Amino acid sequence: MASWLEDYKRKVVTADEAVRAVKSHQRVFLHGGCSTPLILEDALVRRSSELEGVEIVHIHSGGKAEYCKPEHKDHFRHNGLFLYGNTRSAVNEGRADFTPVWLSQIPSLFREGYLPIDVALVQLSPPDKHGYCSFGLSVDIAKPAAEAAKIVIAQINDRFPRTLGDSLIHVSNLSYIVEVSEPPIYHKPTREDGVPAKIARHVASLIEDGATLQMGIGEIPDLVLTQLEDRRDLGVHTEVFSDGVMELVQAGVVTNARKTIHRGRVIASFIMGTPKLYDFVDCNPLIEMHPSDYTNDPFVIARNNRMVAINSALQVDLTGQVCADSLGHQLFSGAGGQADFLIGASRSPGGKAIIALPSTAGGGKYSRIVPSLTLGAGVVTTRSQTQFVVTEYGIADLKGKTIRQRAKALISIAHPDFRDELARFAREQYHFDE
Repeated sequence: MASWLEDYKRKVVTADEAVRAVKSHQRVFLHGGCSTPLILEDALVRRSSELEGVEIVHIHSGGKAEYCKPEHKDHFRHNGLFLYGNTRSAVNEGRADFTPVWLSQIPSLFREGYLPIDVALVQLSPPDKHGYCSFGLSVDIAKPAAEAAKIVIAQINDRFPRTLGDSLIHVSNLSYIVEVSEPPIYHKPTREDGVPAKIARHVASLIEDGATLQMGIGEIPDLVLTQLEDRRDLGVHTEVFSDGVMELVQAGVVTNARKTIHRGRVIASFIMGTPKLYDFVDCNPLIEMHPSDYTNDPFVIARNNRMVAINSALQVDLTGQVCADSLGHQLFSGAGGQADFLIGASRSPGGKAIIALPSTAGGGKYSRIVPSLTLGAGVVTTRSQTQFVVTEYGIADLKGKTIRQRAKALISIAHPDFRDELARFAREQYHFDE
């Protein structure tokens, strides 16, 4: 019997036994996205009355996030590094906190002691014959968190896909093991026609054969992928690997053959999708998973020639400032990897940095192209970094443009109902001459 297997068996406990390792006033990392260890999360919440002041840190979580409910406010306090629908209200109502940070920066917060981790709750694939488990669908900040944690509690799931790359942890580095057999969290892509599809067609027109792609999370990036079936030799260096990327690989569109680094491989940090996608990535050497301080390092990204970064926004002002994390003072999501990839793409030879968004919000009541960002809105991408802005009305290329030229280009892709108002502001503030 392998020596690690004996160690493994000694560490197997129930979920309720494992989470007793969590003490009051500790900081707990929770594996996020479609890797959220739901059994461990539920067990920790069941201990609520026994604990005080436990800080729970993660990016987007795929669980119920019951620790954010009002009845648990004295026991748990969430610290969001990126917000999702299940944690957003708790932050804006004062029961939870938000730390603004780029995704590339988060691992160093753990390693350098800015956010020291006492306990990491992670979900892993079963060990291979050498005793190595995989972080599966989410390597991003989870592997660095587990490496920095004093205690690692692993939910080992025999239905969890095993991904390759810099995605492994040995059984000897686990403190407690909870064996489960549960389907992972699935994410079905939304692909509706209409405005998002029009935006996607404009974005796709900017993507040339041989480009390397990064897609953010959301409907528009997913739809862009459906418009690329006639391209050749595309590559992928991204945060999120989705069903749309898999379909382009299977269609022979994504070959990674013309990538400058990691030629022949898809580079990703986390995976969100359907059972078909999870079967595809399981033990697939085509897919290399890496922590976010590598995938999102702008200097690594820039080594990919013809790097195209596609991200979304909530508002863009007439100078090119991009808000993607808040609605005024109301926090909505986070910086994520937008700045990481836009900087990287702008430094890439032949690269393109793209912000894509609908021209309006609120059923057409509000323009997303605005004279000035709403008071309190966060500038995720500065005007100096913004290159292409795309709406359903076209493409504005801001690179090398003056403020007046930017205003003119952005007004041209705003919704027609708001163009006169935007032009009046531009004439008064920027001496805009139509």
